[in-house]
Amino acid sequence: MSASRVRPNALVWLVLSAVIIGLDQLTKTWVLSSLPEFEPVAVIDGFWNWYRTYNTGAAFSFLSDAGGWQLWFFTALAVGISGLMAFWLSRTPRGHWRSAAPYALVIGGAIGNVIDRQVHGHVVDFIQWYIGDHYWPAFNIADAAIVVGAIGIAVFGLFDGKSAKKADNANP
Repeated sequence: MSASRVRPNALVWLVLSAVIIGLDQLTKTWVLSSLPEFEPVAVIDGFWNWYRTYNTGAAFSFLSDAGGWQLWFFTALAVGISGLMAFWLSRTPRGHWRSAAPYALVIGGAIGNVIDRQVHGHVVDFIQWYIGDHYWPAFNIADAAIVVGAIGIAVFGLFDGKSAKKADNANP
């Protein structure tokens, strides 16, 4: 019997997760030491401010006034999802970046926000985009990584699914 060749998995993409966590925590350290609370600091007038604020909930302050239990709920949810995506990375071929990169982005963002929840009891947000009187909720590097990763999972999953279906139909 010959031994089957083991293909390298995509766990190396966790380096991207570590980079996201590092950038996220570095920027939040800067924010906490340099920006005033709840005062906009213009970056691009009419569009972008630095704005130090805090979120005890999840996206768009979901459950932010739930009384404290949400810290543990969102921590467990983020750790669970990160574990699942790390498992999927272990099953993904290393060169399949269209799956690996989005998983790694979500993992890095989720863990970056978990660190905030555990250290500060809330997530530090500081990027504020707006047009006129219409403001997008403040966010951070971790949030951006999660959104980009989730979009990547959806878009590449859709395209990869269509490609696989087309290949299956071509080879009956």
